[in-house]
Amino acid sequence: MPDDLTPEILFSRMPKAFLPEKAPGMDAVILFDLSGDQGGKWVATIKDGACTVTKGTVDNPKLTLMADAVDYVGVFTGKVNPMAAFGEGKIKLKGDIGLAMKLMNIFKMS
Repeated sequence: MPDDLTPEILFSRMPKAFLPEKAPGMDAVILFDLSGDQGGKWVATIKDGACTVTKGTVDNPKLTLMADAVDYVGVFTGKVNPMAAFGEGKIKLKGDIGLAMKLMNIFKMS
């Protein structure tokens, strides 16, 4: 992936990168709250074997992931270890932590 990948581009690619066979029966709404340069809020909805992503916010998501935009892009593109980023406090999670663990397996971003 190019080094100039932004969260906006990453989120626009998420629906096509979704692997429904890796998420059978999943019904989840995830809020991504990214800070810093190029930050913003996006909502990913995974339901009925599909993933949709919209810019904005939602009440009562199943999982909220908070991170700096640069750190998030690094994790999602495999340049940053997600467990290390979580352990260092670069990624904060609120809600269904088990769902967060599944995220890296249900998308193929490369």
